Amino acid sequence: MPMRSCAAVTLVLMLLLFGIPWLAEAPEGGQAPSEPLAAEEQRADADIALTVWDGQELRQMTMAEYLPGVVRGEMPAAFSQQALDAQAVAERTFICYHMAGGRKDAHPEADVCTSPACCSAYVSQEDAAARWGDKAEEYETKVQQAVRDTDGQIILYDGSPILAAFHSSSAGVTADSGDVWSSSLPYLHSVETPEGEDSVPNYYSVSTFSPEEFREIFLAAHGDADLSGDPAEWFRDRTVNDSGRVEHMTIGGVSVKGTEVRQLFSLRSACFTVDTGEEGVAFRVTGFGHGVGMSQYGAELLARQGKTWQEIIHWYYADVTIGAYKE
Repeated sequence: MPMRSCAAVTLVLMLLLFGIPWLAEAPEGGQAPSEPLAAEEQRADADIALTVWDGQELRQMTMAEYLPGVVRGEMPAAFSQQALDAQAVAERTFICYHMAGGRKDAHPEADVCTSPACCSAYVSQEDAAARWGDKAEEYETKVQQAVRDTDGQIILYDGSPILAAFHSSSAGVTADSGDVWSSSLPYLHSVETPEGEDSVPNYYSVSTFSPEEFREIFLAAHGDADLSGDPAEWFRDRTVNDSGRVEHMTIGGVSVKGTEVRQLFSLRSACFTVDTGEEGVAFRVTGFGHGVGMSQYGAELLARQGKTWQEIIHWYYADVTIGAYKE
């Protein structure tokens, strides 16, 4: 999943937004939120200009206009306010991180786009209202409040915006970034997360393929694999990492990463087992998403336990501070 820019708010507003968090004790393993920047150094959402590619045309928007759309698109609005606030901060940070790194090749004339395959899922207020039905007014109020509650605030590591990765749910432990991507980031380590079968829809899922379907998909990526004979003999040497996700396994004599298997067969996560039988090859999967960073369903449970959005951020991102965006 994963590059771009973030003016002045009054002292009164600064105190209202950030005064209380200054007094909050940081959760174990985290740091207390950083002291906000001086008022003249802060960048509020209304002062952050974005060029947005909506798939058809370029649109000029402020962060204040764009951010509600991705909060609507990425987290259920039925979630608790503090979870939605944490999501708004993660989204804002994610945007600022990518803006700082330069525009993507997929949209070189735009800072961000509205595609979840490239940037983040974006849902307009009108489309969300149609989906939410009689809850539309309540849910839109919560989304807008999440953006206002956290106006201009991002997650920082060594003073720079982090890659604020998030996912839907994990199997008790989030993934270390190095287990999923090419390198480990110091603020994206595995942490315990409280969600489970009772709190997450479709927490367990099964994806089944006939032997013929499995062969076609796997051989297209690994033509040298031997997928002859009994499918039960195709799978060997499955290893898992500390977060319970498949690290490597051998399929038809070829060693592959669990993340690749997930991608090839469109599995909901890399936390899976493999069974073979009369129905073919069955992947039994737990959780949803790459597993790195904030678990959204975990954030919801932490919010229900009384955690603030700041505490949720520090729960999932190690050794970070929270402060206003500054170019």
